[in-house]
Amino acid sequence: QLQLVEFGGGVVQPGDSLRISCVAHGRIPRTYALGWFRRAPGTDREFLGRVSWSDGSRDYAGNIESRFTILREGAQNTVHLQMNSLHPEDTAVYYCAAGPKSQGLWSYWGQGTQVTVSS
Repeated sequence: QLQLVEFGGGVVQPGDSLRISCVAHGRIPRTYALGWFRRAPGTDREFLGRVSWSDGSRDYAGNIESRFTILREGAQNTVHLQMNSLHPEDTAVYYCAAGPKSQGLWSYWGQGTQVTVSS
């Protein structure tokens, strides 16, 4: 069993940077990936990217600009989402998830952290 806890969200201004984090409590299998998603008001959940727990390789959604970077701290069972040059359209609840990478399944989810970009 894994428990995922996100933190670090908040209110920032357009153009600001923000790093949000996700701590996994429990053992993360090497076959797993940890991913980041977001859901803006009135929209479907959007996949942002993932990192392989075994080798740290990263995949991003095709429409994700280079403003977002996923970072892994294996020793701390933590993944971060570094977001730069934030836009108001980035306002959303951000979630991390974990699951078997080869199956593309997300078995565990965090509770989400709110990021609001507003002047």
